[in-house]
Amino acid sequence: MRSVSIIGIGQSPVGELWDRSAREIAYTAISAAMADAGIDRADALFLGNMLSGNLLDQEHMATLVADTCGLHGIEAAKVEAACASGAAALRVGAMAVASGFHDVVIVAGVEKMTDTVGKDTTAGLATAADAEYEALHGVSFVALNALIMQRYMYEFDVPLDAFAGFSINAHRNGANNPNAMFREAITLQDYLKAPVVATPISIMDSSPVCDGAAAVVLVPTERVKEFTTGHHWGSVQILASASANDTLAVHDRRDPLYLEAAAISSQKAYRQAGITPQELDLFEVHDAFTIMAALSLEACGFAGRGEGWRLAQEEAIGIDGQIPISTMGGLKSRGHPVGATGIYQIVELVLQLSGRAGANQVKNARLGMAQNIGGSGATIVTHILGS
Repeated sequence: MRSVSIIGIGQSPVGELWDRSAREIAYTAISAAMADAGIDRADALFLGNMLSGNLLDQEHMATLVADTCGLHGIEAAKVEAACASGAAALRVGAMAVASGFHDVVIVAGVEKMTDTVGKDTTAGLATAADAEYEALHGVSFVALNALIMQRYMYEFDVPLDAFAGFSINAHRNGANNPNAMFREAITLQDYLKAPVVATPISIMDSSPVCDGAAAVVLVPTERVKEFTTGHHWGSVQILASASANDTLAVHDRRDPLYLEAAAISSQKAYRQAGITPQELDLFEVHDAFTIMAALSLEACGFAGRGEGWRLAQEEAIGIDGQIPISTMGGLKSRGHPVGATGIYQIVELVLQLSGRAGANQVKNARLGMAQNIGGSGATIVTHILGS
């Protein structure tokens, strides 16, 4: 198996991009990544996307996007794993390069979520849950997370304001990200006054519905110098790629307050990279809801059970903290165009590890981890990158 490196990244701004189609948004990210890598062709395109069939009446998305980008005659395939589609696509692309099947692979994620009315978008997102035993009974995706958060607060005697630090940190970092949907810092009072979506989750606990695309270019590490001569910024190596699943329905899990798939995939990744969690310089968590950030920190070895929120309260998750998270705003502030989120996380890790994160730069960042969650913890994909 060959080692795999990233030599190009691209992203579109995240927001309500009503004037642009999904294919146009994807083109923005992919053309930027190709220009960054200095390539005009690729062997394959793997595209993370969840909702195109439901919301756009358009499947065959990877071929549509490849056509739009002028990438004819190549392999093109869509990868779907709910909100973890982006990272799942990256894993497919990394395996294609590592195996020797392809030498130059583009991995992208795209999602267009704002062209439909709220109830249709909510119904589309609910397809990440168990259709017969959860969605059929009217349980929306935010409601499932609300039940998990409510149970967490009860079991561990945690007050609601304990989660505020996750949102405050994300918005503080997102304020410096030109591609973020929300670029304003918030205060504890802003968090406490926020309208409730599903008790106890408020809009300040929730990532927004939005549009966006991100892309990376992969090559074998042994060939990096062929592409990175001259003024190129260099490359970042994929040190680990791991995935694990859990039951689709939350009620079927042995413990609904423990992200078992996060624990398994992160432990696999630590072993592949030959590191411990304490050696990581930053962690891009899947903070679709603040409760998920807390559970991820616990499952990945940064906090004990019921203690993940303390890292936020003690500001250990800030840019200069013990384990910086959501360094470019995370899903909460940058936004969560679901099929693209996993690739946005990777793009942001590459920016950090190549010293190009600007005001949000984590000092001397050398090792970073990204974790992309599908559903409410049913599919969890973990990647570790190194500069």
